[in-house]
This record gives sequence, C-alpha cells and structure tokens, in this order.
Amino acid sequence: MAYNKKWEEPDNLDVLKKELKDKNPANLYIFHGEESYLKTHYLGMLRKQLLTGIADEFNYHRFDSETMDLDVFQDAVEALPMMAERSFIFVNDYDLMKGNESERSRMAEILSDLPDYCCVVFYYETLEWNPKKEAGKLYEVVKEKALCVRFKKQEGRELVTWIRRHFLHQKKEIDDRTCQYLIFVTGGTMTALASEIQKICAYSDAPVITRSDIDAVVEPVLDAEIFQITDAICSGDYTKALEKLQTVLKMQEEPIKILGGIGSQMRRLRTAKVLWSRQKGADVLRKLYAPLAEYPARKTMQAASHVSQAFCDRAVLLCTETDVQLKSSADDPQRLLELLILRLAGEGSHD
Repeated sequence: MAYNKKWEEPDNLDVLKKELKDKNPANLYIFHGEESYLKTHYLGMLRKQLLTGIADEFNYHRFDSETMDLDVFQDAVEALPMMAERSFIFVNDYDLMKGNESERSRMAEILSDLPDYCCVVFYYETLEWNPKKEAGKLYEVVKEKALCVRFKKQEGRELVTWIRRHFLHQKKEIDDRTCQYLIFVTGGTMTALASEIQKICAYSDAPVITRSDIDAVVEPVLDAEIFQITDAICSGDYTKALEKLQTVLKMQEEPIKILGGIGSQMRRLRTAKVLWSRQKGADVLRKLYAPLAEYPARKTMQAASHVSQAFCDRAVLLCTETDVQLKSSADDPQRLLELLILRLAGEGSHD
C-alpha cells in the first residue's frame, strides 16, 4: 500500500483508526509526536490486534538503537509467524535516516519488500522523527511505503470532551471552563491529564470538580506558573507576583528561561491590547499565537482591558533590557528578575 500522497499531511490518525477498525493494519508505520498517551494507546491496539495467539512472544520482535542489527532485523522480517497471520516488529527510538550509505541502502531494500505477514512500527518517543531527503533511496521507500502518524497534542472541544468523559468514569462532573483551566495548569498532554484526573478524584469527595480542587493537588507546569506572575502584575498585585516568582525559582528553572516566559507573555499582552482596542476577541489572539490554549487567551484579553497600551509597550522594553543584563552582567539573576517585577510595578502605578 502506497502512502506517498499522505506524506505532506503527517497526522494520519484517521487513516490509522480506519485500518484498525477494518482489521487491516499496514506493513509499515512511523509513530511520532508529542502526545505519548495516544501513541501508547494506538500502539497497544495495534499489538493486540496482531498478536492474538498463544505464540505471541514468538511473533513479537523488539529493537532499539542499541540492539538494531540489520541481519537480525531482516531475519525477523522474513520469519514466518507461528500459529498467527501476522508478526509484529517494534523498533523504539532508532534514527532510521542516520546510518551510513551502506546501512541506509540495506534498510531500504528490506522495507521496500516487506512480506504481507509482517507489520513494522518505528516508534519515536525521546528521539525526534526527522525524515531527510539526503537519505536517498531509504527516504523514497519510507515516503512511499510507510503510514506516518503524528500524535499531536489534542486541544479544543475534543480534549474537553475527553477530560469530562474521564471524570464521569469516576462519577464526577466538571464544566468546560474548569476543564480549560486544568488543561492550562497541566500543560495539556493527555499523559499528564490522566494522572492528574486520578489525583483530583482521589482528593475530592464532591460530585462536581472545582478550580479549588485542581489547585489543591495539581502542581502547575512552568508556563502556568509564569502566566500567574504576569497575571498578578496586570492585576496590580505585585506582592503575589514576587511570591510566584519565588515559587518558580524554587523549581530550579534557569532565570533566562523564566524571563523568556515573562517576556513572551508581555508580548502577547501587547498584541491583546491592540486587538482589544479594535474590539477583537480571544479567538483572534489564539490564531496569532497558535497553539495558545483557550484559558490563557481569554485571561490575557481580560488583562489587556485593565492596562494601557503604554504599559504594554514599556513592559516589553523592560523585559528586553533585563534580558541584556542577564546575558551581559555579573549581577545576581534572581535580583534582576525581582527588580523587573518592581520596575513593572512602578510602570503600573502610572496607569
């Protein structure tokens, strides 16, 4: 089966779902992307569909970057399955395009003529899938033969529905806005969400989950903590902003990364102020800063309504000046970040 027409549209999750529904898996897959929960889920579905007999272990072959040997790999590909229709070969975090010319040519020959009774999955978790035209024949073979499935972070209505379904499974309810807040503080991956949903349900005895339940047990990701710093600044609560800064510093994050987050949010705030003055909404801001989640977009637009354009412009400039100081002076990075908050407080008092 040729997939070359799908190569420029590498999500292909719907194609994979249909193949599994039809019980007709392909011979060659590339699984990659940031959503580990979905990757693991569909890998499990594929393996369950292919390995159905008492000889499962015999028909399952596993390789990775340390154990890959092309002779052994070819033997696994050509080995007839025992008491089953298909064999399953799982290759974990192996850089398919990296080998020397001889290795790539050999791999191209193997993958160009996979037997019908074999299914091979190249699975990328810690490595990034990076197809390179420089790989020559191997690139062309994979482009033609493989279904490249990118498991990207879910968002929008689909992710909210997934969250609510998982809470309902625990006999709990949660509204859409609280779902959006949970997505924001966890970073929005299904892997993180699944874990935090279990914690929240174990903590709360109430039938309806609230934001206070989330705040009680969920440790926000760095972006969420930084957003709370900038949100407090925009609200004029500079004591809270400094307290949140101390919390972030205790996370052992690099000061330059913290400043980068504050600066990014201040630039979004400046854009939001322009949009607000033109009576545009959070949906426009999300398009400009995709993939910005609904909750921070909505909160940023709210903040923009409470600050002046002059404050936004000055805030971006102060972040830039602090960035230069962090990179060029011997001053204490923590002191520079605290000074930034105080300087922003001074600007806010002039609004």
